[in-house]
Amino acid sequence: MKKIVLQNGLIGGLIVASTMLISVYKCYAEQNFEPSYVIGFGGMFLAFLFVFIGTKQYRDYTESSITFGKMFKVSFLITLIIATIYVVAWMIVYKNFFPDFMEKFADISIKKLQDSGADAQAITAKTAEMNQMKEWYKNPLSVILLTYMEILPLGLVISLISALVFMKKRK
Repeated sequence: MKKIVLQNGLIGGLIVASTMLISVYKCYAEQNFEPSYVIGFGGMFLAFLFVFIGTKQYRDYTESSITFGKMFKVSFLITLIIATIYVVAWMIVYKNFFPDFMEKFADISIKKLQDSGADAQAITAKTAEMNQMKEWYKNPLSVILLTYMEILPLGLVISLISALVFMKKRK
């Protein structure tokens, strides 16, 4: 089980970290976050394919029946490795290459809202939200938790689906 979990978790983690690097670079180069979202979430979906692959590999490796709980454990461990690599990669990139990320993100988000013709109340609310995010980004623990919250909910859903699809019932 360990080999299957590590192998698939590391491959998925490398994929999600690579696509995250590409998406962050694109958002800085183009001053636009829309393509970055597509690349980033596309990379997450591609990485999470390895949850399915690993869970299926484990099912095929095991001859006896496998409960939902055991399959969920395997799939979630793969997800956790993928998410942790994503978080570590983001912390390295953020601290070393894009320490002004949240400032730029806030500026671009507010400018986009202003350009769309939003009313003053919406702009004020967005500004308050962005200021709160800037405060959270001053604390490394908050950055880690926020980054896990980007990827773990999707990973949890994929883990649940994978466990349901690949569990073996007794014959």
